[in-house]
Amino acid sequence: MNTVLIPLIQVLYAALNLYWWAVIISVVLSWLVSFNIINTHNRFVHMVGSALHAITEPALRRIRGVLPVMSGMDFSPIVLILIIYFFQLFLVQLIIRLS
Repeated sequence: MNTVLIPLIQVLYAALNLYWWAVIISVVLSWLVSFNIINTHNRFVHMVGSALHAITEPALRRIRGVLPVMSGMDFSPIVLILIIYFFQLFLVQLIIRLS
């Protein structure tokens, strides 16, 4: 049972890590677009931005529904990163207990 469960947990951990990076890159990209450092009229930038938005927005939208906007700042990416971090800690503890 552990021979199947531990690799499955490791794959889930890696997927959460990739999602964490997608959130970080999405936030940085939105800042670069907001400050007019990069232009969304560039097809590649638009494609990457749209893909990241499609990946991260469903989770961020749920957090925004619960978390109010404070002083014009959107703290939902920070909350999502913390949630991912706690899930990763839980998975590490689960692997330790199964080993």
